[in-house]
Amino acid sequence: MGENLQSGMRLRPVDLARPHGLSTQAVRNYEEAGILPAAERTESGYRTYTPLHARALATFLALLPGHGHRTATGIMRAVNRGAADEAFLLIDESHAQLLEDRRTLRAVESALRDLGPETGESGPPGSPAATATATATFIGPLADRLSIRPATLRKWEAAGLVRPRRDPLTGYRVYGEADVRDARLVHQLRRGGYLLEQIAPLIGQVRTVGGLAPLEAALTDWRARLSARGRVLLTGAAELDAYLRKREETQAHPPELSTPDGSP
Repeated sequence: MGENLQSGMRLRPVDLARPHGLSTQAVRNYEEAGILPAAERTESGYRTYTPLHARALATFLALLPGHGHRTATGIMRAVNRGAADEAFLLIDESHAQLLEDRRTLRAVESALRDLGPETGESGPPGSPAATATATATFIGPLADRLSIRPATLRKWEAAGLVRPRRDPLTGYRVYGEADVRDARLVHQLRRGGYLLEQIAPLIGQVRTVGGLAPLEAALTDWRARLSARGRVLLTGAAELDAYLRKREETQAHPPELSTPDGSP
């Protein structure tokens, strides 16, 4: 928001709302939520805002895309009550979450590369193509191939990460091509330090899109969304820094309020 207003100018709710396409009620709600500093009141009870409030609103709206409503609200509340360190902690947590998401993406991409061409793409589990072309194996040989114990495969099965069928005659577990793919992907992610509950959503996505190849598009989109989130976090940080400077300036030199036409 351009700073072409006098530092002590009185502003109406509509003056804050209009540049952002908001309603005046939204501005009032933001004030009541502590997102904006408390407004002064005229003798007749009307709210009067200042450019500091305008800066606070612009800051909140800039924080919103990167941090979400709850965290952005917490940041503004903390700043407005003079607890900047609390606000910085919330910001750090958002950046830590972004870093964790980036590491997860990197681990997934690494796992897919490590799987190599051995894992086929004949179709989703249970599809005619997968059934027709799958090379079945049993728990022992698959465990040997992955250098794990059969008990580990049974644990993954209990968590829903692999879903072998049972031979109707012997009752033995039979791992088809898609099951081997899932087991190898779980194995790579476990080696990367990820918990079973963290792996489950990815395996579900692999099954939904029908294999690993379609997942490449999803990973590209995931990467783009993480980059966009990093950018909006930077934008929010810049706005917050400007708001903090404006607060410090206002506290050091309290303005003498005037109406928009410049009269006291």
